Amino acid sequence: MSQAILTEHLAFAYPGVDGKSDTRVFEDLNISIEEGSFVAVLGSNGCGKSTLAKHFNAILLPSGGKAYVCGLDTASEDNLIPIRRSVGMVFQNPDNQIVANVVEEDVAFGPENLGVPSSEIRQRVDQALKQVDMYDFREHAPHLLSGGQKQRVAIAGIIAMEPKCIVLDEPTAMLDPRGRREVMETITRLNREKGITVVLITHHMDEAAQAQRVIVMSEGRIAADGSPKEVYAQVELLHSIGLAAPETVELCWELNKEGYDLPLNALRVEECAQTLFDLLKA
Repeated sequence: MSQAILTEHLAFAYPGVDGKSDTRVFEDLNISIEEGSFVAVLGSNGCGKSTLAKHFNAILLPSGGKAYVCGLDTASEDNLIPIRRSVGMVFQNPDNQIVANVVEEDVAFGPENLGVPSSEIRQRVDQALKQVDMYDFREHAPHLLSGGQKQRVAIAGIIAMEPKCIVLDEPTAMLDPRGRREVMETITRLNREKGITVVLITHHMDEAAQAQRVIVMSEGRIAADGSPKEVYAQVELLHSIGLAAPETVELCWELNKEGYDLPLNALRVEECAQTLFDLLKA
């Protein structure tokens, strides 16, 4: 399977100001993300995950090493437009991404900037809104929508540009539980049904658990990389970098400290309940 995103010995530093030295974020970061996969990048604040996300569509360029998007070198200015066509970005605050007074006009903004013909834009907008279950709100004013609905409109605007990959940088950080659930259901469905590569930047363990693969970052380095069950079983490692495993895993881990021998792969409440039931029954 081909790579949607690849970094080789990626290095990046924010320039210092007022005579201060540069702030180094990465020194030798190597990541490969396959096309059609759903990958969550997890870490505490300041670990470099949002900086990494901005390298995935050339908002930021490497200080050293290379970043490739669909085989295109982000450092080449000639590749900038093809990269932006290939990777769409969704950020924390949906209000910052809304540019029009009507939902369907907002979704049409991206394709218009790409020079897509008007007849095709209409088709793309309708299709994108249907994919995020917002078609019935196409003539509504975006500012009257809930946070979750606004974020789904923002995602529709990216879908209408027909990218191969969507990178979401803390897309649920400003949403209530219902809004978080709506956004997560939308992006998991896009990955599963449309084959769109999804990279989710988050600090929510439950959100990352819905991905096929979890990359844990700490101080600009990869601390763990694997399936959610493989990563979350490393409770001591997660604690050492300021993270907690899901509550179900933490419960089994605490019981193991008391002398039990429970598996640390029960991510869902139902799985944990069955594990405890089996323990009591034995």
